[in-house]
Amino acid sequence: MFRKLLVATDGSALSVRAVERAVALARDLGAGVVGFSAIEPYPYIGFGQLEPAQVGQVQAAAAALANDALAALETAARAAGVDCETVPREVDPPWLGILQMAEDRGCDCIVMGSHGRRGVAAVLLGSQTQHVLARSRLPVLVVR
Repeated sequence: MFRKLLVATDGSALSVRAVERAVALARDLGAGVVGFSAIEPYPYIGFGQLEPAQVGQVQAAAAALANDALAALETAARAAGVDCETVPREVDPPWLGILQMAEDRGCDCIVMGSHGRRGVAAVLLGSQTQHVLARSRLPVLVVR
């Protein structure tokens, strides 16, 4: 059915649940996984904003969070005997990075979590999952 699953993770509890489901599915199908975590760039430096050195610290912390999320996926995949590759990448917006990575790595399914927000909450908070669902040519497994 699927040979390679792209797993989008940010380390949140919801992403952890998506990682668990993706690794179990990959194990059952004999598929591999590609873990992806987006590192959003600091948007700008303006008057009263962070100093350049502080921006570097913010970006380093964001990269560390992405790497931690991907390390958890790697650990789960290894324990399940699933081939795993992980890729953190600075990209904005994250949904675009998810779609690009799935294409670049030859994935045939995307697995990601969603809070299931609707209405005003979805509009105000945005939804990376909704953007991926609306634009992906691949099947998308949404874990809630």
